Amino acid sequence: METISPFVAIRRDLHKIPELGFQEFKTQQYLLNYIQSLPQERLDVRTWKTGIFVKVSGTAPRKTIGYRADIDGLPISEETGLPYRSEHAGQMHACGHDVHMSIALGVLTHFAHNPIRDDLLFIFQPAEEGPGGAKPMLESDIMREWKPDMIVALHIAPEYPVGTIATKEGLLFANTSELFIDLKGKGGHAAFPHLANDMVVAACALVTQLQSIVARNVDPLDSAVITIGKITSGTVQNVIAEHARLEGTIRTLSIDAMQAVKRRIEALVRGVEVAYECEAVIDYGAMYHEVYNNPALTTEFIQFAETHTDMNVIRCKEAMTGEDFGYMLAEIPGFMFWLGVDSPFGLHHAKLVPNEAAIDRAIAFLISYFSWKGNME
Repeated sequence: METISPFVAIRRDLHKIPELGFQEFKTQQYLLNYIQSLPQERLDVRTWKTGIFVKVSGTAPRKTIGYRADIDGLPISEETGLPYRSEHAGQMHACGHDVHMSIALGVLTHFAHNPIRDDLLFIFQPAEEGPGGAKPMLESDIMREWKPDMIVALHIAPEYPVGTIATKEGLLFANTSELFIDLKGKGGHAAFPHLANDMVVAACALVTQLQSIVARNVDPLDSAVITIGKITSGTVQNVIAEHARLEGTIRTLSIDAMQAVKRRIEALVRGVEVAYECEAVIDYGAMYHEVYNNPALTTEFIQFAETHTDMNVIRCKEAMTGEDFGYMLAEIPGFMFWLGVDSPFGLHHAKLVPNEAAIDRAIAFLISYFSWKGNME
């Protein structure tokens, strides 16, 4: 019979019940039940929508150190075949948030029993995958009251082995924006195309034109990505489509590039309206702020990890990944780092299986870091 640690068991429990953004009701209750099992003398627990704040009072606090873990899943049908696979059809923890939560609970458990000098604030944040929980949580009355002086978060990285962390000073993750474009023309019989305005043709032309933006409108020394991941149009093979919808994402390494890309998208869409005699509506959906690591705190963190722990530390490059933790870092000094979980399948893949040995390694590492940081003179 397999023997696993308590926090690996928690991860498996949470893996069974993935829920989409702001629908994490079972997840929230599971977390609350566990938190209530801990010594309550130094804990102050408050809920916000489907999220949770847990403040751990220090012994002689001078500052508050924040730690954020995201809690939502993705609309993906799991294909791992694991005995603890998702019980919610079409939903999966395919981005490792179950791992994030179990690590946070492990660190919280230690400090509930062994408080440090400074206060700690654990933030269990909903809706990271969308529509975005970090920004409204940051603006909540609870955060205004308990706003930490610094904040930290991690994200699993399938490409790195267990025992590895990776981060860098400055820009770590890109600015991101969703992209939805609806085209409305005039439907009709396939035999009479001259009497209709075909939105399949318009959509195809627009997708091709969008690919020119990065190549011809973004500074080659900057970076941007425009991906159209989904197109829906039409009802049957012999009817000209009246409507088409394009769904995609924009990623840039600078705010200026994001603004330039959007201006160009809008210009191309106006051209399609004229060329194909249709109406178009653009919706940018959720936009996530870049993740920008505070240089001084990140350098200090890297030096601590290199000199006081057995973790392998990599100074990585910035990535086009999006993370709404960037909103918190825009207001609170802090940093995010990658945690190696050694999986052949990447983030958001239906077969992602993180190596669970990373969980207890990360818990021990973060306990060591927060104990050092929170007891510094």
